Amino acid sequence: MVKILSPFQAFAQNKVSGGVLLLVCTIVALVWANSAWAQSYADFWHTRVEVGVAGFAIRQDLHFWVNDLLMAVFFLRVGLEIKREMLVGELASPRQAALPIAAAFGGVAVPALIYALMNHGGQGAPGWGIPMATDIAFALGVLALLGDRVPVSLKVFLAALAIVDDIAAVLVIAAFYTASISWTALGIAALIFALLFAANRTGVRHALPYAVLGVCLWIAVLQSGIHPTIAGVALAFAIPCRTVLNSSEFLGRSRAVLDYFERASMRDKDLMINDDLHAAIDELEATCERVQPPLYRIENALHSWVTFLVMPLFALANAGLVLPAGLVRQFSEPVTLGVVLGLLIGKPIGVTLGSWLAVRTGFIALPEGITWSHIHGAAWLAGIGFTMSLFIAGLAFSQDSLLGMAKIGVLAASTFAGLIGSAILFRARRVEH
Repeated sequence: MVKILSPFQAFAQNKVSGGVLLLVCTIVALVWANSAWAQSYADFWHTRVEVGVAGFAIRQDLHFWVNDLLMAVFFLRVGLEIKREMLVGELASPRQAALPIAAAFGGVAVPALIYALMNHGGQGAPGWGIPMATDIAFALGVLALLGDRVPVSLKVFLAALAIVDDIAAVLVIAAFYTASISWTALGIAALIFALLFAANRTGVRHALPYAVLGVCLWIAVLQSGIHPTIAGVALAFAIPCRTVLNSSEFLGRSRAVLDYFERASMRDKDLMINDDLHAAIDELEATCERVQPPLYRIENALHSWVTFLVMPLFALANAGLVLPAGLVRQFSEPVTLGVVLGLLIGKPIGVTLGSWLAVRTGFIALPEGITWSHIHGAAWLAGIGFTMSLFIAGLAFSQDSLLGMAKIGVLAASTFAGLIGSAILFRARRVEH
């Protein structure tokens, strides 16, 4: 069991490091935006940068390049995770997927409903999607800090729940946070996606064609009026998951190469002068690449870039909230209150209730080693919205005052959700009943 779960444990540990860096960048952004150099923070992220080639260029500020381009890479990573989980992970079979899907459905519906009730008919009404999401980096980071007190099966459950949350967030962004659509540009995007799908079906396995077509897809989606981050998810679902070689072919070829390497080394073991050794090594590397699914290879390649560059830059660009003089009064505003109640009340109730109803059907049971205290603690951690919540807030509100209220709610609720969830899980029993 340890060997089977070790890749997930390594994944979770990486999320810890990413969560710590996210926290540091959030604090830096808040301090910077409220310091004597506050104007430099605003000026920096509004610096205009032009990217393009002769005859075509996009000139936007740094905030755009982070939120619209780099976050498309983040969504590509999310899309690859979703696809992998649907093929071979926790979402691969109905029985495995039922519990996190039910929990996520409750954790999406109840917070959105609470927010909508708080802001019905008001200026803040478009922000109903803000408290829906779970920040997987922070949530898994908190779980990892609790160490052996938390069963690995709970980490798997929370990761699967967060991925289903991401699916819901992607659908909400595509369907509800698009102002107008250029059908011509959308048609071009559909054509590019068809080319990506054709490349997949015809056996193209090198990353470069997908990268080039992916950039073209991003531009087309940007011009269509749909948020360009959706291009990242679409690209992910076009990335091949099948390998060039199967396991038997890989074993046969790699053994033949190793035999060749062994015979060549008998003549001369010096790698600097024995060209046959280098040829064998190159062939072995190519063979290893052909047995790895491109989806797995690209997902792993993107992981560190997203964790240690994209998300920290997003935090720096978006968490720099100028704290108003009457900060406490902000919590009486419908937008702030809706976000706080959605994440702090709606998430725990929705996730716990959704899980309970799923188990009551008799179709599934709680995973081994998980108690209802664990589920409830994880439900609180699901209230850590941060990255996706801030992202949706930026799409929902163009007015600075409303956006500021939403950010205050997200930061406050995420902080308390993490602390309360940690306390519950710290006291939870490690064995069922």
